[in-house]
Amino acid sequence: MVGRSHVGKKNRAKVQLAALSLVIVLLLALVVGTDVRLNQVGADVKVVKVGVIGSSDDQIWKAVQAELDRRGEHIRIELKPFQDAIYVNQATSNREVDFNAAQHYAYLEDDVKTNHYQLAVLGNTYISPMNLYSQRYAKPSQFQDGDRVAIPNNATNMGRALKVLADAKLIGLRDPKATNPLPEDVVDNPKHLRIEQVDPAGILNLLPDYAGGVTNANFVVDGGRSVHDAIHEVPYDLQNPANKPYINIIVTTKDQRDNPTYAAVVRAYHSKPVADTIVRVYKGACLPAFKVS
Repeated sequence: MVGRSHVGKKNRAKVQLAALSLVIVLLLALVVGTDVRLNQVGADVKVVKVGVIGSSDDQIWKAVQAELDRRGEHIRIELKPFQDAIYVNQATSNREVDFNAAQHYAYLEDDVKTNHYQLAVLGNTYISPMNLYSQRYAKPSQFQDGDRVAIPNNATNMGRALKVLADAKLIGLRDPKATNPLPEDVVDNPKHLRIEQVDPAGILNLLPDYAGGVTNANFVVDGGRSVHDAIHEVPYDLQNPANKPYINIIVTTKDQRDNPTYAAVVRAYHSKPVADTIVRVYKGACLPAFKVS
C-alpha cells in the first residue's frame, strides 16, 4: 500500500508539472504574440522629441497629443524637460531633440547671435507674462530704500525684467522702448534698489530674502503658485508690435523647418482645444499667440 501511494503521488506530481509547464508555454505565447501585435501597430508611429522647460506645459502638450490622435496622425510626442533654455537650444542644434518650445523670439535671436546656431521658427505658441512678485509687500510703492530685487541672469529676460521694474515705476530706463535694456541703461533708481541677477527658476524661492523678484510665468506655475499672485502685472496686447519679441515659439534646425511631421504637430498645437488648455492652465494669464486652425 505504501509503495502504490508513493507511485500515485509521483504520477500526480508529474501531471501537475506537465500542466504547469503547459500554462507557462501558453502564457509566453500570449505575451510574445501581444508584443508582436503592439510592435506591428506602432511600426508606423513617428516619435517626436520636444525640448521644454520644467513641467508647466505638460497639460498643453497632452492636449496637442490628443488633437494629433483625433486627427488620425501617427505621431507620438515625447517631452524632454530642461532646467534652462541655454541647454535646450544646444540640444536642438545637436539633434538630441527634434524641436523645442522653450523660449521667445528675443531669446532665440540673442542665443543664435551668441552661439551661431542654425535654428528656425516653426510657429508661435503663447505670450507669457513676466511679473513682479514679493512676500514682503503688496504693491511696488511699498519698497524701501536699498531693497534687493532679483531678476533673471540671462540677457533677454534680464532686459525684459528691467522693463517690468520700469513699468512698476521703480526705476527709469534710458530708452523705455528698447527690447533688451542692460543694467547700465538704468538712469533713475530713486529707492537705490540693489538689482541682482540670479537663476530665474529659483527666484521665487529667494523670497522673502529678497524684497521682490521678477520671473517668468512657467516658473511660477511649476512652483505651485498663480501668476496673479504678482504685486505688479504687465498687460500684454498681441496686436502691439512691441510685444512680438516676447511671444513664445516652437524652434527646430533650419534644415528641418519644412519637415511635414513637425508641421502636423504645429497644426495640432494651433487648434481650439489647445488654445483653451493654455488659457485654463495659466488661468487666463497666458494668451495663445496663433490663429486657431
